[in-house]
Amino acid sequence: MVDSVTQSTNSTVISSTSQEKLTGAANQMGKDDFLKLLVAQLQNQDPLKPQDNSAFVAELAQFSNLEQTVGINDRLDALSLQNQGLQNSNIVDMVGATATVRGSTVTATGTGSPVPVSFSLDGAANSVRVTIKDLNGKEIRNIDVGKREAGNVAIQWDGRNDQGIVQAGGAYSVTVAAKNAAGATVSTQQESKGLVTAVSFDKGFPVLHLSTGLSVPVGDLLRIEN
Repeated sequence: MVDSVTQSTNSTVISSTSQEKLTGAANQMGKDDFLKLLVAQLQNQDPLKPQDNSAFVAELAQFSNLEQTVGINDRLDALSLQNQGLQNSNIVDMVGATATVRGSTVTATGTGSPVPVSFSLDGAANSVRVTIKDLNGKEIRNIDVGKREAGNVAIQWDGRNDQGIVQAGGAYSVTVAAKNAAGATVSTQQESKGLVTAVSFDKGFPVLHLSTGLSVPVGDLLRIEN
């Protein structure tokens, strides 16, 4: 015969476990496990000292609340999947549009055609210097932009190195160094523009693939142009 101490312990375990489930603390305890524990408690209670009716009713109420919470979570998960599908459909519609994203990569055509370079300044800058490097880190071109106000800055690189030689087509990295009148560094955010050629979802989130060869998460998207 199970003594009253065991009965009290079983009741405490069930009550504690169900409360943890309701608050999300016990991720492994579901309503089926709760019901098994409740049945086990009834099977092992002391016949001479049965469980108090009020405590039993309270545990049944907790089980009912738990079942309702699980049902709500399931419906919320279904709504979340539906919304994600709609969002993904909207993102796919970006294919063929021109996107401006956070990034430091530009693409030269290899013909000496102008290459757009854009970035934003968090504050007014007394001097701004743009450095173009190849993907091996070798400096190709240094461009003194001069004094600029805070906000977006757009310039063009002519696709040539400092000696005026046209560079091969491909991707190049851009770094921006800006200082204010006091000589302190001004924070910058670099941007890259390209045609959206594809969207992928294999990383668990949407990734935009641009004609420049750059692949960025959709969270880095700044502007979209048709």
